[in-house]
Amino acid sequence: MTDYQEYSDVSQEVMGAMVPGRLKLTSAALTFKAQKTGKTDTIPAGDIELLNWQKIAGTWGVRIFLKNGSLHRFGGFVEDDQDKLTRFFKDNYHKDMSLREYSVKGWNWGTARFKGKVLTFEVGGQPDFDIPLVNVSHVVAGKQEVTMEFHKNDDAPVDLCEMRFHIPATGEGDSDPVEAFKDEVMKQASVITASGDAIAIFTEVNCITPRGRYQMKFYQKFIGLHGKAFDYRIPMTNVLRLFLLPHRDTRLMFFVISLDPPIKQGMTRYPFLIFQFNHEDDIDIELPFTDEELKEKFEGRLEREMSGPTYEVMSKLFRALTQRKITTPGKFIGHSSSPAVSCSYKAQAGYLYPLERGFLYVHKPTIHIRLEEVNNVNFARSGGAATRSFDLEIETKTGQMHTFSSIEKEEYPKLFEYIVGKKLRIKNRGGKADRDGLATNFSDSEEEGEEHDPYLHYAKAEGNEKSSSEEDEDESSEDEDFKPPEEESDHDDGRPKRPQSAYFLWLNENRENIKEEGMSVTDVSKKAGELWRKLSSSDKKKKKSAAVANISPSKIRSKEFISSSEDSDDASPSSSSPAKKGGGSKKEKGSKKAKDKEKDESSGGGSDEEEEESEAESTPAESEEEDD
Repeated sequence: MTDYQEYSDVSQEVMGAMVPGRLKLTSAALTFKAQKTGKTDTIPAGDIELLNWQKIAGTWGVRIFLKNGSLHRFGGFVEDDQDKLTRFFKDNYHKDMSLREYSVKGWNWGTARFKGKVLTFEVGGQPDFDIPLVNVSHVVAGKQEVTMEFHKNDDAPVDLCEMRFHIPATGEGDSDPVEAFKDEVMKQASVITASGDAIAIFTEVNCITPRGRYQMKFYQKFIGLHGKAFDYRIPMTNVLRLFLLPHRDTRLMFFVISLDPPIKQGMTRYPFLIFQFNHEDDIDIELPFTDEELKEKFEGRLEREMSGPTYEVMSKLFRALTQRKITTPGKFIGHSSSPAVSCSYKAQAGYLYPLERGFLYVHKPTIHIRLEEVNNVNFARSGGAATRSFDLEIETKTGQMHTFSSIEKEEYPKLFEYIVGKKLRIKNRGGKADRDGLATNFSDSEEEGEEHDPYLHYAKAEGNEKSSSEEDEDESSEDEDFKPPEEESDHDDGRPKRPQSAYFLWLNENRENIKEEGMSVTDVSKKAGELWRKLSSSDKKKKKSAAVANISPSKIRSKEFISSSEDSDDASPSSSSPAKKGGGSKKEKGSKKAKDKEKDESSGGGSDEEEEESEAESTPAESEEEDD
């Protein structure tokens, strides 16, 4: 016997829209939690009257009809789930789940049957469609026609706005079938009408979102907001969450109401109502109920005469009428001894409240992030290294990023402790041993008695890590002996290499003595140039003589190379391509220049020794340029 089942990819039908979420089945109840809003609907097992297996939006689904006449439908199942669900409902709820088949004839003539809060239209004895009457917002009766208007759902891809039923006269009795049809619909329809006296009235209530001052009237099924430009009627069933939060200056209080679906002002949607109260504002009200009615309807949550601060009296009324809990600040207390953290969101200043089950940002825009939605948290520095503020980045599991900036540095220890206590994943934590004790290590203060700053400690850890990596790179780089770069060519033609000058002969011999630990190649070259300039003339003369000795054999090899090139040119076949007009080939020009040079040398153009001496006396800078 299985007493527990869970389905994570199931959707609930809500006013024509399929809301994704998670469905949990236990032996005591059936619970659905919406993925987007976190709203939870619980159906006790004892309230279920009928179970059906049917097609919903192209997939298989479960139709649940309750004893109070309500209808719930869940889609997203696969065909293999039918046997598991049938056994579960039979074993735990003692209910059979039968297959419900709908008519597909396409006829528009049939029978309308009312059962509880559902209108079923049947064709040929089979159901054609079901209409939950709680979605009806208005009913208009004509001569032989009834028009039903429906509440709009902004999340639905297609809205059902209106439906008309033609009801012919039967001619039997005095009753009008059109009026009878309308009365049946109106019994269960969610038509907001201000019938009777209001339970309580609050005047000149300061509302931040939407901005203005409103008169609030409390009825049993809805709340009326009357302003100078706009009026709103909010059903109690639309209230999702209630928050009562103190302002940072301790003189004001925020009362936040989360709505689903939100109210609209033109094309602007307001999923949150934010009221602001002064601590000094008091009110006295008397409810129009007897003590027995208060105990029966509200289970003793309200008193006939209520007095005290305005925010406290209003919160008690909301709690009793909506049957929702009021969320207040938890254990988090910031640096300023307040549960609010001053910050900015998209250049709008506000307050961030770390609560027991989520984050709430007030007020523009109002953002509520449940802890179960958080994927990771990141602490980021805002601006330069000398800034006294940081950013808090919260990424949700859907990939949405919320950045709360300009948070004072003093708030970091408490925020870090809160996030670690909630076991949230910190994105930029870990990797080094000194980061593990980021919020609790107080032993690294630079001065005795200095207040420990975990955020500064983390910044220093990053800087030390970066500098150590740079030192490792410098130590790992080797200072290799200088090797003059060889001229790159497509082929090796046997050309002799140019000999080294006196400076480079001296540098190659003394490089190891010049180089010190941690010196780069550039530093070694600079120091070598200074030492070469300070070198005595006798030592320089020795190196110049060695350089001259290398130059003479090099010139001989160059002459041999040139003469061999001329011989190869003379031996070339006559069938080769003719030279262009006005000039010869490159080899012919090179050989001609070589002959002219030999002629100049033989005619007294300067001895080889003088030319070699001038080349050997080149400065280190000139030698480097020539070598490059």
